[in-house]
Amino acid sequence: MSERVLLVDDDHHLLSGLRRQLSGRFELETAQSGQEAIDAVRRAVEAGDPFAATVCDMRMPGMDGIETLTRIREVAPDTIRIMLTGNADQQTAVEAINQGAIFRFYAKPCPTERLTEGLEAALEQYRLVTAERELLNKTLTGSVKVLVDVVALNDPVAHALGTRLRQWVRVLTREFKMPQSWRLEIAASLVAIGQMAIPSDLVARYRQGDQLSAQERSIFEQAPAAGRNLIANIPRLAKVAEIVYLQDRGYDGSGFPADGPTGADIPFEARLLKILKDLAGAVADKDGIAAAFTALDGRAFQYDPALLAKVRSCLGGLAPAAPPVTAEVAVEALRPGQYLLSDIRLANGHLILGADTQLSQVHIERLRNLQKIFSFAGRVTVRMG
Repeated sequence: MSERVLLVDDDHHLLSGLRRQLSGRFELETAQSGQEAIDAVRRAVEAGDPFAATVCDMRMPGMDGIETLTRIREVAPDTIRIMLTGNADQQTAVEAINQGAIFRFYAKPCPTERLTEGLEAALEQYRLVTAERELLNKTLTGSVKVLVDVVALNDPVAHALGTRLRQWVRVLTREFKMPQSWRLEIAASLVAIGQMAIPSDLVARYRQGDQLSAQERSIFEQAPAAGRNLIANIPRLAKVAEIVYLQDRGYDGSGFPADGPTGADIPFEARLLKILKDLAGAVADKDGIAAAFTALDGRAFQYDPALLAKVRSCLGGLAPAAPPVTAEVAVEALRPGQYLLSDIRLANGHLILGADTQLSQVHIERLRNLQKIFSFAGRVTVRMG
């Protein structure tokens, strides 16, 4: 991306002068009003190439420099803001700093060398801010991927559930133009991570429908708390941890945790995740999603009624997707990035990876190691492309 600078002043001659003085050093664009500047900043953000810095005059008709920089900050918070003013009184400086969060404040006339020095410092600050954010985003993405891979390796059934919930979240986001929620997608992917704290033989008994003691049922009820505690260790995922923690909290106040919020006080993402998770469980026991919604109707008091109706109208009425192009391949022919459409099982029936898993390098390495010791049951169906 380029490091463009936006110059904002209602005086055409002053803008032309700044262009002549700075054009050899910076990539410049200009705007002659606050609204024109905000529109230019918004277009740049939408194009994925925001301005690195903006230099704005204080005294402009209609919208002054303080309001302009304040609104630019809302649209493009990373853009570094510099103010020029011919009225360098203390109150103006205080308001500019407090409301516009400016990086530099210069009085007119400002020597070219001084403004150049300020812009170079602004661009360096922009590089630091964006580099830190990129590093944090990559760290966050990598941490979540590690957790998802660990769930897939440890419990293919839980991973398949998370994959289905994440797909439904994306459908709802698209069909109803819901605000994109990366937190909800992550929470859906990690909805069952707390079950990693439960002994595998107890998980197997639970899924087989065996009778559990009160103490054993309590262990499962506490799984969302274990999931929250795992996720909360990752920076920026505190809200994700809370969504996972409240995944079983009913709209009527039922479920875990007993002292949790009720009704609309439950975070929106947690209310939606409960509907989708229970719907996925009902689909496993019923013939199709319509029957699953009927099963949820029997305990409708546990769900946000408006949200349940919205989910039903979307997921219950979607036209079936076009069948994917598939192929059957041997386990040894699997490659990272391929998408499983069937389970991978050992010859004795033991599940290794569930359908709906996108294979990672870790999965491939594990499969290769297992092949050295065990035999696999037949070929595997994958989605092509």
